[in-house]
Amino acid sequence: MNAAKAAARKAAFARRKAAFQSGLDEAAQEVLTAFLADYAGKPLAGYMPIRSEIDPVPVMAGWSGPVGVPVIAGAGLPLTFRRWTPGGRMIEGPFKAMIPESGEDVIPEVLIVPLVAFDGLGYRLGYGGGFYDRTLEGLRARGPVLAVGYAYAAQETDALPLEPTDQPLDAIVTEAGVRVFG
Repeated sequence: MNAAKAAARKAAFARRKAAFQSGLDEAAQEVLTAFLADYAGKPLAGYMPIRSEIDPVPVMAGWSGPVGVPVIAGAGLPLTFRRWTPGGRMIEGPFKAMIPESGEDVIPEVLIVPLVAFDGLGYRLGYGGGFYDRTLEGLRARGPVLAVGYAYAAQETDALPLEPTDQPLDAIVTEAGVRVFG
């Protein structure tokens, strides 16, 4: 399984890098903003993009409710989400992702989820730490939560190597539109 996921990641990173260089973020941000409009005011978790990840920050900055960004507490643990505001003081966290220096936790009802690749069934391939799978499992046990994968259309693949712990997404948003699952 590890070898299959490593091969899938390598191919997906190449596709994502090419899409990143094509300047598609603004079109995707418009689609994401429109899709999330019905959830305005609910606690939102976004992320600070690293490497060639698609950028959700303009959507987060315009959000009408509380916004959190992921904080990695340690290997094998779910993510927590620290409150973020535009212009707030940020520090470098694990994996070089920026996180708010301080602030209270946000328990999201809507998550914008980064990914390396996704398939037509709503599954995602991440970086391999299982952080979002553990987090989504825990949040879903508490109540309804909307998990929205955010990516370039080029990151789609026919099939992903899946494990029983992999959590499906409720929707995928790309510059090409929205796909809702389940």
